[in-house]
Amino acid sequence: MAVKILIVDDEQDICEILSFNLANEGYTVDTAHSAEEALKKLSPEHALVLLDVMMGGMSGYRLAEKLRKEGNAVPIIFLTAKDTENDMLTGFSVGGDDYISKPFSLKEVSARVKAVLKRGRETDAKTTDRLTVDDLALDFQTKELLIDGRMVPLTKTEFEILSLLAAHPNRLFSREEIIDRIWKDAPYITERTVDVHITRLRKKMGDKATWISSRAGYGYRFNPEEK
Repeated sequence: MAVKILIVDDEQDICEILSFNLANEGYTVDTAHSAEEALKKLSPEHALVLLDVMMGGMSGYRLAEKLRKEGNAVPIIFLTAKDTENDMLTGFSVGGDDYISKPFSLKEVSARVKAVLKRGRETDAKTTDRLTVDDLALDFQTKELLIDGRMVPLTKTEFEILSLLAAHPNRLFSREEIIDRIWKDAPYITERTVDVHITRLRKKMGDKATWISSRAGYGYRFNPEEK
């Protein structure tokens, strides 16, 4: 079955160009011209969302934030003419998985789409078991974090980062190593991007946030004994 992608952009020309090219690559493509329309069209069958940031009505950032708060972990690639580092970090902070600046080349879009989808497939293929530490569990089949039996919604990237750290307790990972492991096929990822995702992850982990500890100038590690 073809991978299904939802393109959300209020510029019809961009939707048509992206839709035509992605369809030629074998994807099934749906389009929406506003965040509000996207909310009606988005389904569990969609494996990826290409999302414009600046739209009339609800912005792309607000849509992404809404989806994440509702527990929807569908991968999101932002498309935007805003290309400063702060804009990029805002995109990641609301749950985006990648960020493409306009104007973009179709080859770049194709490569970034493949990279994000590949990361998802690699995570799917890892294992069907759980990784359990005390009352925290990572379910690799459902891609869920469970704390005290309660499901904590994570984005795909957050789940991958926590999985990496938790699978190697007490090992210190540099930011560069985390980027190489999690974003190995994506360019333009900075060390601050890692910090943003770790901050979001800690916030969601509640009183288990201290289990992800850091060493200034070195990186992060998963240390359940940290209080």
